[in-house]
Amino acid sequence: MDRPDLPLNALRVFEVAMRQGSFTKAAIELRVTQAAVSHQVARLEDLLGATLFLRTSQGLVPTDEGRLLFPVLEHGFDAMARVLGRLDGRRDIEVLKVGVNTTFALGWLMPRLELFRQAHPEIDLRISTNNNRVEILREGLDMAIRFGTGGWTGHEAIPLMDAPLAPLCAPALAARLLHPADLAQVTLLRSYRSAEWGGWFEAAGTACPPVTGPVFDSSVALAELAASGAGAALLPVAMFESYIAQGRLAQPFGVTVPAGWYYLAWPSDRQVTSAMRVFSSWLSGTSAE
Repeated sequence: MDRPDLPLNALRVFEVAMRQGSFTKAAIELRVTQAAVSHQVARLEDLLGATLFLRTSQGLVPTDEGRLLFPVLEHGFDAMARVLGRLDGRRDIEVLKVGVNTTFALGWLMPRLELFRQAHPEIDLRISTNNNRVEILREGLDMAIRFGTGGWTGHEAIPLMDAPLAPLCAPALAARLLHPADLAQVTLLRSYRSAEWGGWFEAAGTACPPVTGPVFDSSVALAELAASGAGAALLPVAMFESYIAQGRLAQPFGVTVPAGWYYLAWPSDRQVTSAMRVFSSWLSGTSAE
């Protein structure tokens, strides 16, 4: 019996999910829901009669069938983009793979990506999110947006924007916090950078209480937990303005403390392509506005 035609959209969703290693990250790149990604992959598996991913407690694990299919689709979509670009009268499509700190991706970059796409349709931008632990060469990336102090060995880096930290919490909790010392009665949620709360309390002129809340390696996870009312999190306010505007988080105190900058980085020995130059210029200009 003939196999039914395979839907292009489902193939594309699988290619992104495979490349990202996560339905959640694939949903961010495709700007759809995680459920939509899962549905498309399940549909493709059903049509193929093959399992492409194993869903485990450690995340997605591609099967042999998934690994066999992925490179064919990746090269195929790249080739299609180049040909369609020519037919559309545009310059050759150039793929640019950028790793992005998840907090920056959700809090700043994603709402502006459509502006970049409209301005530079000749660049096929591929975003891979991470929690700031990224190895550009090993992961096959061209560039990465990282948070820190810069000066990474073997890399060029240009600063994009600073990200001072302040306590954020649910509005109901914020209403009860009249003085910084009141935070001693609240669960203080922690990132893996353990000294941050001490630095903020010093800037606020108040003794730092014992910080014993749970530790997370993701500011987005901290923000979600804080929004649920579980405590206060020390977060880069600029990256969570949408949470504040939506009434999910509030900033009870105006005191902020510097923590680092977001940088665009790339290997020093990598030849800078036209797409890298364009993206770097756009990012620098847009972040300075």
